Amino acid sequence: MRDRPGGPSRAAVVGTGLIGGSILVRLHEAGVDVTGWDPDGATRAEGRRRGLAFADELAAAVRDRDLVFLCGPLPTLPDALVTVAGQAAEGCVITDVGSTKGGLADFAVAHGLTDRFVPGHPMAGTEQFGLTAAVPGLFEGAAWVLCPAPEGMAAFRLLAALVVDVFAARVVPMSASVHDSVVALSSHVPHLLAGSLAGAVSGSDVRDAVLGLAAGSFRDGTRVAGTPAKRTADMLLNNREQVVRQLDRVRAFLDELSAALVRDDLDALVDRYRRARDLRTALLDRELRASRREFPTGGDPADELAYLLALGRAGGHLTDCRVGPDTVAYTGHLPATADPA
Repeated sequence: MRDRPGGPSRAAVVGTGLIGGSILVRLHEAGVDVTGWDPDGATRAEGRRRGLAFADELAAAVRDRDLVFLCGPLPTLPDALVTVAGQAAEGCVITDVGSTKGGLADFAVAHGLTDRFVPGHPMAGTEQFGLTAAVPGLFEGAAWVLCPAPEGMAAFRLLAALVVDVFAARVVPMSASVHDSVVALSSHVPHLLAGSLAGAVSGSDVRDAVLGLAAGSFRDGTRVAGTPAKRTADMLLNNREQVVRQLDRVRAFLDELSAALVRDDLDALVDRYRRARDLRTALLDRELRASRREFPTGGDPADELAYLLALGRAGGHLTDCRVGPDTVAYTGHLPATADPA
């Protein structure tokens, strides 16, 4: 990373739980001058014990940095964004890792920060938490959503290159509203379903027998129920409108399965499960095609932005972003069934 022209030479990570800690450790491994900060003194001490730079004061952590990651709990992010924007250098790029994007993106617009703030969401994690659970390779191969704004394309390009080069993740460019709709189905409703299944078993009179026989389907289906409860609740409430809307869609399909079961309707059950199996197969065996696009780095970014947002909405991603003196080149990957962006 040190040899990458235009890449950030100094970064900070604010909030060093599982995600922030993993970002911090990976940046440190990649040779970036990175400083961490966490409101918990014990976490700062643990980080120093591991050979990581930690500041005792937030202002000291973000001063003179090129890039700052905001990795605290969702409810803290608006205040953290304003505070860091006021304490960091004027040209410092700021991003976050929150699991909802709409509210914070609107907040950034209201505070005139869209030229330097790029909403982000790495789609990776475990049910573990805290700096001690940090995994430097956590994001390898994972989708990492970034939400570009017309006035913030330079910041987006810097982050996209970093996410690909350092974290080996797939950059998924999306608008904040599309992101929140998509993750309601891909992440948030699965947390509701996992919690429902685990919660139902916890109150069952055969609870211990279920645990004794629990196989892969139960373990996989309830894995995310092990996420800290407050973190899950914050995530769901911050995307409440979309979660409720998409939950209605899931509930309707579940009602179809239930009705077919009550009717003893084998054909209906088989039909619904074939549809479900086709989707699962598509998840595991997506055929993608790669293409390269170039855009001028100066002037109106409308075409570049349109390309990026169409790519993400169609289920595609970026695996390369190269910024030159006059042009930016992207390598994008689209599902074979999607229209070219």
